[in-house]
Amino acid sequence: MTIESSTRTGESHDYRDSGLEFPTGFLIGSATAAYQIEGAATADGRGPSIWDTFSATPGKIVDGDTGAVADDHYHRLDEDLDLMAELGLEAYRFSIAWPRIQPLGSGAVNEAGLAFYSRLVDGLIARGIRPIATLYHWDLPQALEDAGGWTDRETAYRFAEYTRHVAEALGDRVPVWTTLNEPWCSAFLGYGSGAHAPGRTDGAAALRAMHHLNLAHGLAVQVLREVVPRAEVSVTLNFHVVRGADDSSSEAVRRIDALANRAFTEPMLNGGYPADLIEDTASVTDWSFVLPGDAEIIRQPLDFLGVNYYSTTRVRMWDGVSPRERADGHKAAGGSPWPGSDQVEFLRQDGPYTAMGWNIAPDGFEDLLLSLHRRFPGLPLMITENGAAFDDEVIGDRVFDDQRTDYLRRHFTAAHRAMQQGVDLRGYLVWSLLDNFEWGYGFSKRFGIVHVDYATQKRTVKDSGRWLASLIESRVIPG
Repeated sequence: MTIESSTRTGESHDYRDSGLEFPTGFLIGSATAAYQIEGAATADGRGPSIWDTFSATPGKIVDGDTGAVADDHYHRLDEDLDLMAELGLEAYRFSIAWPRIQPLGSGAVNEAGLAFYSRLVDGLIARGIRPIATLYHWDLPQALEDAGGWTDRETAYRFAEYTRHVAEALGDRVPVWTTLNEPWCSAFLGYGSGAHAPGRTDGAAALRAMHHLNLAHGLAVQVLREVVPRAEVSVTLNFHVVRGADDSSSEAVRRIDALANRAFTEPMLNGGYPADLIEDTASVTDWSFVLPGDAEIIRQPLDFLGVNYYSTTRVRMWDGVSPRERADGHKAAGGSPWPGSDQVEFLRQDGPYTAMGWNIAPDGFEDLLLSLHRRFPGLPLMITENGAAFDDEVIGDRVFDDQRTDYLRRHFTAAHRAMQQGVDLRGYLVWSLLDNFEWGYGFSKRFGIVHVDYATQKRTVKDSGRWLASLIESRVIPG
């Protein structure tokens, strides 16, 4: 599913429009993930996750940070719910920590864990905020990883059981469900490059994990359709907008598009893996982990597709001689997230950049939305994550994060432009509500529209948060 360039009329466009109006019913809100904000890592029966283990391993996380406390959201739930109401959020996407529900990943349910999410959902509804629940945002119970993790087919079936427990407990109040968040990261950063938990560096393991995550998605959708038949069901994918460095880079674009995008969209939406992906990775694995009937399980009807977007990717085939760039935007950790395509070179792109070193490219956002609309006509889309990290500073009681506000303005403009060209876009959830534990980067990167002082846990709404509140209230992109 190579991302196509949108049709232009020849004009240059900086995406700094104002006065563009979003229709009534278009959801605008924010998003978080359990391990990044909750803290309370051992409270009320929660078991350890792979991120607890990974974070506690010396050298894995910048400054040795962990999510053991994070934003202490678990103990500050009402305060954070009131903050969401103050901002006027129409929707809030949160993730459920599997180790809070089943500390060992299977077996008995931890009722205290379910009770926390029940309070969260009730609190959202009481404040008029639409709950959007993500079942898996990377925090696999450590006991399942000890048994093989996502390289073990049984993990997919344990995920389906976990889904049933959660859906039966919360399904009467949660109208929207997402099965997986960014399975590419879980598989290829977790099992290929080693940058994410569990930190393995094995290309074959990454491909096995990819398939079992796809299988888990299909099984979970089946469970959700049975238990909460009136709910909307989706999956969230982090799409790589892959661009060639020159006219001879089509092979590099094709290879990375296959691994990053089509490895998930094709089985989930079209019922099988791309032939070129299988051929590209034949030297890495024989694909024997794909069993008869898997394609039918994985391909399940969705109510919409969740889209995460941050930046673009620029590639070409390496000549094998010149010094090689590796600017794929992911933290180096010893392995490769690109099994079978190590000969692809990732090039640093033109700025400006966020604090993550990612290029700011709202045109790539528009291209992505248009391409998905053309590739999967009739499938609605929702922006489940978009945002930016910058080095913020509190001055008095204010955070002047003009760069983030500009980033959001330009990307909301890109989304509006895509909608004007026919894209069925249902909503836009800004990443992230709070500054939080940014995985391998610890607390060194801030994505929030609300500043968190980690020493005191004081929350301060940034100027970008106030900008978003104005957009939600007026439905019009502020100047």
